[in-house]
Amino acid sequence: MPTLSYFQYKCIMAITKETFRTLIHEGQEEIRDVELYNRPFDFEENGRYVLVGVRQAGKSYMLYKRARQMMEAGYQLEDMVYINFDDERLMGMKADELDLILQAYQSVYNHVPVLFFDEIQNVEGWEHFARRLANKKYHVYITGSNAKMLSRDIQTVLGGRFFDALIYPYTFSEYLEAKEIILEKEWQYGSQRAVVQQSFADYMKWGGFPELLLFRNKRNWLNGLYEKILLGDIIQRNKVKNEMALRLTMKRLAENVMQPISYNRVANLIRSTGTNIAVSSVSDYVRYAQEACMLFSLENYASKFVEKETVKKHYFVDNGLLSIFLFNGDTALLENLCAIHLRKRYGEELCYYNRNVEVDFLIAEEGYAIQASYSIYGEGMQDTFERETKALKQLDTFLSLKRMVIVTNDEEGTVPLENGKQIEVIPAWKWLLE
Repeated sequence: MPTLSYFQYKCIMAITKETFRTLIHEGQEEIRDVELYNRPFDFEENGRYVLVGVRQAGKSYMLYKRARQMMEAGYQLEDMVYINFDDERLMGMKADELDLILQAYQSVYNHVPVLFFDEIQNVEGWEHFARRLANKKYHVYITGSNAKMLSRDIQTVLGGRFFDALIYPYTFSEYLEAKEIILEKEWQYGSQRAVVQQSFADYMKWGGFPELLLFRNKRNWLNGLYEKILLGDIIQRNKVKNEMALRLTMKRLAENVMQPISYNRVANLIRSTGTNIAVSSVSDYVRYAQEACMLFSLENYASKFVEKETVKKHYFVDNGLLSIFLFNGDTALLENLCAIHLRKRYGEELCYYNRNVEVDFLIAEEGYAIQASYSIYGEGMQDTFERETKALKQLDTFLSLKRMVIVTNDEEGTVPLENGKQIEVIPAWKWLLE
């Protein structure tokens, strides 16, 4: 048998019923003491939930919020069990040890707990334990930073016993509320307009991670978060051996965030730096980043099946994670922000259109097409104006659109079309608050 190091031995031996008695007590103190911010999320009274999203998106606070809601409805603090599986004391935990949580609780209390499990994907096979809890009618709330938790395989094991939801960082309206900016009626015509515009400039550059609002050095905080996602949620979880190739893949995707790009093209860009990489590795790295909820990808509505799978547009789930890669990236940040907003609202329906005409975003079932352009009216912007409006007009002849929008940084107006329709030109800070 292989010899275990002292550290490995401690990790394996340390997880006991007493460990969980300590963690349960600490979790109850966190639920009691945490300062909550308001985020709209309607929990079903008797529902069980799996909440998935990128790290620091606010999933833990959703658990705290639900716990406090239940306490307001009559539950007691001692009814609550909150366990964070990112805790180093649970390193190396196995699925068959999960039952120790219930044993630890029942050694102190005589009633059925409400269970809140944070980042449970760290325990392989967690879904079988979750299903058993659901079968026994426990209230269970689970979070994780791995999109696999929403996969068909996991949902099959859970057997329809859980609701699932994607949790994103703050929307712009949530961001304003977190900064205690409460919009008045007709706010866009008064002094609040300037406040909203300045807040939007910060939001577009640094994104909407809730905790980021507490820090002055935002780039440093975002770099730290990116490293944690890269090292913990991608490299360690997927046993990535070529870290440099992975880092270059993320960098090239950030630099090409506005363009459809093939895995082959990304591989060639990386090889040009002297780093060897296979096209299949690029595909794997993108998938790992998607599973870590850091990236999402859009297909071309006009492509054939094979092209849909190999040539896509890739966006970062928060502008802060994109911003750390870019210099003077306002145009890319604006489009990425539009992609996030539309993805939250329309999910898998969101795509782009690229065949003889290029349109940034399309929700075909809604007849809704969107261009993202930092400016179309400024001096020397005639070519940009013609390109953006012509693309929407051409797409309208193919698909008979119901709504056409150009989202800008700070320009507003309408462009009437010969068929009686119009293209709306809307500043992003106003469009995001629609």
